Amino acid sequence: MTETAAEGPVPPGQGIEPDPPSTPLPLRIVHRVENLAVVVVFGAAIVLPLLEAVGRPFDWGLEGGAEYLRQLVLWLTFLGGLLATRDGRHLRLSTAEILPEGRVRRFAGAAAMGIAAAISLVLAYAAWEVVAVNRDVGKMLPIGLPVWVGEAVMPLSLAFIGLRFVWRADDRWSGRLLALALAPLGFVIGLYAPGVIEDHSGWLVGLVLVAAVFGTPVFAAMGGAAMLLYFSEGTPISAVSAEIYRLVSSPTLPAIPLLTACGYVLAETRAADRLVRFFKALFGWLPGGMAILVAGVCGVFTTFTGGSGVTIIALGGLVYGMLKSDNYPENFALGHVTASSSLGLLFPPSLPVILYAVVVSQSPEISVGADQLYFAGLVPGLLMGLAVAAYGMWVGRKVEPERPPFDARELLAATWGAKWELSVPVVVIVLFAGGFASMVEAAAAAAAYAVIIEVFITRDLHPTKDLPRVLAGAGALVGAVLILLAAAMGLSSYALIEAELPDLLLSWVEVRIDSPLVFLLALNGLLLVLGSLLEIYSAIVILPPILAPIAVHYGIDPIHLGIIFLANLELGFLTPPVGLNLFLAAARFEIPMVRLYKTIVPYLIILIAVVLLVTYVPALSVGVAEWIGGG
Repeated sequence: MTETAAEGPVPPGQGIEPDPPSTPLPLRIVHRVENLAVVVVFGAAIVLPLLEAVGRPFDWGLEGGAEYLRQLVLWLTFLGGLLATRDGRHLRLSTAEILPEGRVRRFAGAAAMGIAAAISLVLAYAAWEVVAVNRDVGKMLPIGLPVWVGEAVMPLSLAFIGLRFVWRADDRWSGRLLALALAPLGFVIGLYAPGVIEDHSGWLVGLVLVAAVFGTPVFAAMGGAAMLLYFSEGTPISAVSAEIYRLVSSPTLPAIPLLTACGYVLAETRAADRLVRFFKALFGWLPGGMAILVAGVCGVFTTFTGGSGVTIIALGGLVYGMLKSDNYPENFALGHVTASSSLGLLFPPSLPVILYAVVVSQSPEISVGADQLYFAGLVPGLLMGLAVAAYGMWVGRKVEPERPPFDARELLAATWGAKWELSVPVVVIVLFAGGFASMVEAAAAAAAYAVIIEVFITRDLHPTKDLPRVLAGAGALVGAVLILLAAAMGLSSYALIEAELPDLLLSWVEVRIDSPLVFLLALNGLLLVLGSLLEIYSAIVILPPILAPIAVHYGIDPIHLGIIFLANLELGFLTPPVGLNLFLAAARFEIPMVRLYKTIVPYLIILIAVVLLVTYVPALSVGVAEWIGGG
């Protein structure tokens, strides 16, 4: 199970807060400089694609614009990663809780952070090797700055991340000293006992995995495992850092930080209240209208913010109270809010769709565009939302008090009040699907649009007091996600190329499964289980490169596979014993997680039926994508 509240990527709606007065002045100055750097880079990353889009009709473009944007994404990744380390926002497993509070748990946690520091410092060294090679090449930016100077942010940030892991290892100096003693471990082994790595790489990888169980951030565990495996094969460990360049060169990748900024800005405002009013006016007069409202507003909010955990935290209390006030049973209200908060991942501008397209397209024989996935996800996403809403309607017709009549005037007023938030996905779809802008340019437009709306129109955010804090918070999430993605790409590259894992799995599967229909059923079962154990970003960066080649062998369209994969992740949020939504709902409503199991069963049955329908009727996804995309 992954942790997203205390030490996972902190969801939108929780930006970077000012340091408490007790923080020493030098440290406060450092933090402010870091925050300001991230805000400036974020602003440049938003403006640059917009300049390209506006200048295109006039045959004007910024010379080297693609390289500048690549540099900005690199800086966002590592400066954001530095902020994520400072504020404890890197994704970690919550399995450390299996140990009781006390000295043993503190010791294990400090040791785990010491190993994270050791891995980060070795990654910094490997990154410097890559930068040194690029320095010798002598490539220059149009402004006359050597490219390697900008790339130096990678080793420098990783080094400071390692030092911060030492500081955050414990509140006491004994724990920090333990972590400090472990920090040079990677260099000691590599310099004085390289044979230990070659002869015992399996045991060392196991040690890294154990450290992850007790608190080593997932990106460090992945990066450490990848370096150990490469070293054991005689491949330079700089191969892990080299994967970062392959990643940031993806033409779609910059859309991830840009849409993250858009979601953060919306989540920090009263957008949720305006959307609730709109859906209440739209559906409140129907039988079960309040349940339909919850499914609709939660799905829309999840689409904006890219993660259902955000929806439960931001909207859970509000919509749960609304269901209770309309006489819905408590258990139904808990289950309905939890299930509704998993909806919306297939609609634009949802981040997981873009991330999936970026990851799976790293394989040379497979190419999937985010636009294709958005088109293909329209009907499956609507079916999942309608199924949840229909069940809520069926329950609500028996328990709701007398329903208010339909009020066209209120609907118009509510629509007018929520017009700006409702128009955000429309802006993305029109710009991108209409051919006016690339996905990255449309994402930049969405981010700029959200800022203009919430700062200058609704005035929910103050331009100097609130906006920098929100963008810094978005930068921390971007850093946590992209640095995890970069480390996972290194591990996936080893699995795909060195270990030839897809070929091995394919050979194993071919012996046991000869029917594509049976393979799809087994795939759904596997994804359902893994989706309940892995946080969505981890699942997307780890599994598709391994599963996609096998699916292609069975004749499954890569776009169809993407919809099956993402739909199963929505299901995984709700799957006991440790689905992410169950964990977050239990924390949000302060109830035992096992109590949620019974409340979620009807939704699991309903959504499994929809996923199976989408799985075995490709026309619902691929057919729609081909029809909308013109063939």
